[in-house]
Amino acid sequence: MWNKGDESQLQAAVDFTGDWQRYGEAMGEVIIAWPRTIINSLTNVSINRRAFLGHCAVCFKLQIPESITRQAWGMLTDQQRFDADAIAEKHIKHWEYEYSRSVIKLRKGLGEQMLFEWPA
Repeated sequence: MWNKGDESQLQAAVDFTGDWQRYGEAMGEVIIAWPRTIINSLTNVSINRRAFLGHCAVCFKLQIPESITRQAWGMLTDQQRFDADAIAEKHIKHWEYEYSRSVIKLRKGLGEQMLFEWPA
């Protein structure tokens, strides 16, 4: 059921997720690289969006599956987890702001006359 991977993948995931700067850069990159995935999941406030974004970042940069990322997360210190969560939250808030601006632009023309008036 779960891909246990190997020790080198687990160690790579621990090193990567433990470095909040590299991890954060990858979060920003995956938001741009996978727009449909990000829209589908970050608009769903009922999921753990920080974890989702972190899993995507590891998969995007290291091609390591979620199951190994979960194992790696369990091996981080509390401070490393706090830093990773903080940078994920920053990226999510920025994405929400940009996404809301794009939705407002789409809705701007609603409520106005949409059909042409034909001269009599």
